[in-house]
Amino acid sequence: MGPLTLPLSGLVYLDASGLIYTVERIEPYRTLLEPMWQQAQDGNLTLVSSPVLLVEVLVKPLQDGNTEIEMQYRELFGSNVVRLLDAAYSVFEDAAHLRAETGLKTPDALHAATALQADSTCFVTNDTDFRRVPGLPVVVLDDLLKAESQA
Repeated sequence: MGPLTLPLSGLVYLDASGLIYTVERIEPYRTLLEPMWQQAQDGNLTLVSSPVLLVEVLVKPLQDGNTEIEMQYRELFGSNVVRLLDAAYSVFEDAAHLRAETGLKTPDALHAATALQADSTCFVTNDTDFRRVPGLPVVVLDDLLKAESQA
């Protein structure tokens, strides 16, 4: 598996996939993301996301009645390992423009707009649609896995 190269400074933006892979222990992504979580817990890097992340990750555990996974997400948010950034009016305005220009779905447009406004140095995802956003420093997890399998 190719390594996830993280910036030495700045904000690392995480969309829902990275959080879901970690909490729900989905391999090989959980292992790939482990160093990122360790650096965040050690205070060596700052993980950020949009408040829309809360909606995205809690829906399935709530639908399934899986209180164990639901509580793991809530504990993670309570620990401040992932800092949820403000969802100001300007983020929604930018998201509307991104949605119109790139065709991203609303939650993805909100993630992209939030990451861009926060000047994130890295955007960790497994969704290639984010590549359509100019200036967004996207790292697609599957690309790292493919690179390893071709090595």
